[in-house]
Amino acid sequence: MNIKSLLIGSAAALVAFTGAQAADAIVAAEPEPMEYVRVCDAFGTGFFYIPGTETCLKIGGFVRFQAGFGRDEYDQGYLKSGGASDWDTFTLVDVNFDARTDTELGTLRSYINFEGVGGGTTGNDFYVDEAFLELGGFKAGWFYSWWDSGINGENDSLGNVTEFNSIAYTYDGGTWRAGISLDEIEYDQDHAGVLDHHHDIGVAGTVGFSLGGVNLDVLGGYDNSVEEGAIRAILSADLGPGTLQVAGIWASDANAYWDYSEWTVAASYAFKATEKLTITPAVQYFDNLAFVDDTHQWRVGATVGYEVVSGLNILATADWNKVDTPVGNDDFVRGFLRLQRNF
Repeated sequence: MNIKSLLIGSAAALVAFTGAQAADAIVAAEPEPMEYVRVCDAFGTGFFYIPGTETCLKIGGFVRFQAGFGRDEYDQGYLKSGGASDWDTFTLVDVNFDARTDTELGTLRSYINFEGVGGGTTGNDFYVDEAFLELGGFKAGWFYSWWDSGINGENDSLGNVTEFNSIAYTYDGGTWRAGISLDEIEYDQDHAGVLDHHHDIGVAGTVGFSLGGVNLDVLGGYDNSVEEGAIRAILSADLGPGTLQVAGIWASDANAYWDYSEWTVAASYAFKATEKLTITPAVQYFDNLAFVDDTHQWRVGATVGYEVVSGLNILATADWNKVDTPVGNDDFVRGFLRLQRNF
């Protein structure tokens, strides 16, 4: 065998061996592409894109510990024990999910807020505080109405039932705004000693404007179940180192939106003492309590809020109340101390 034949034979054997090895080779799969969470800045801070979608999600909430004191029979808005005790503590957990997407009809939004209470009147309880859908100014679901807003501080009472299953539309023109809502009003009616649960309709409407640090909001509500209504106005103005707010309510009679008195006026001034400290004195007067003539109530109080560190706040409030009726007079003090961590 000559050299040429040897070389050709060796090359043929090498090709055959390489082909056999290639037939048995294991081919590694391509790695799956990973999609990391992306920040979404279209709707403000805290939003991120849900992986694989164009929907932006924000998760937030707070943890609150609160200790309250005051007479149960005059309680308005403070979570109490429901018994004869003059003080009570509770812990509240709040977690919310806010999902938004830009569409050709405007921002599509869904919002869910869960709350859980340990202690207080409800013991240990977990519930849906709000859940609603929004698109282009239209809103539907279970949510707080415009009656839930108040003035600065924690001493005012400017609403009765403030959360409904509702359908609402709000127009925001920048300088001025307007809205209307249809609210489901649920109530129990006594028929010969038997309580029957009923459903009716309430209508609320609001108009307002903002210009040069001055804001005015006028709100009205009509309760079809009792055929009565109420009107409320809140004026706010930046004045000196703080914000002055004045509010007033008049009602034709007790209804779902307002049932505490025939009319009331309130005022507060949120004084920004430092970057972290805000002091808010407040006063309110109620006339014809429970729509009974010659009954009155005065309330004078103050709220102090302090930011310990970013996300952690302490808030303390107290007010003195004096009630005058044809059958006698009374006075009482109430308040609470709150520690809250927001996230």
